[in-house]
Amino acid sequence: MKLPPETTQAVTTRLKRAHGQIAGIIKMLDEGRECEDVLTQVAAVSKALDRAGFALIAGGMRECLVADDPSTSDQERLEKLFLSLA
Repeated sequence: MKLPPETTQAVTTRLKRAHGQIAGIIKMLDEGRECEDVLTQVAAVSKALDRAGFALIAGGMRECLVADDPSTSDQERLEKLFLSLA
């Protein structure tokens, strides 16, 4: 199953933002910033990655729902992928 460009573009944007956050976290660690500040940013980037994953799964689910002949294997794969994010 191939995801629509609007889904992949939105996810790419989220991942680029997370990439920047990770670079910021590394810089914070190198600068010896407070643990609480670093952990706050780690939690934020973790949530951003989760949202990117959920957006990919949701895009795949939409693709399956609108397909002319949805297959059980696609549904099982999507369920497995979705649960991997939990």
